Amino acid sequence: MMEVMIAMLPFAFMGVFMLIGVLGLIFMVWMLIDCVQRKFKKDNDRVIWVLIIVFLNWIGALVYYFVIKRNKKV
Repeated sequence: MMEVMIAMLPFAFMGVFMLIGVLGLIFMVWMLIDCVQRKFKKDNDRVIWVLIIVFLNWIGALVYYFVIKRNKKV
């Protein structure tokens, strides 16, 4: 019985990592949509943020969230 549980352990970790990956992708797409729809003072700001989110993936989306989305002065 213990051998079966140990053999299934990699699949459990794979499921957890897949869930984290899907949630990261959803968060990235959400921030990308927000960035495209948001009114910036300069149009270049929008292009720069889109590039940051696309090339840095979820890290760029996280930076965008804390710099722009939570700070609603823009």
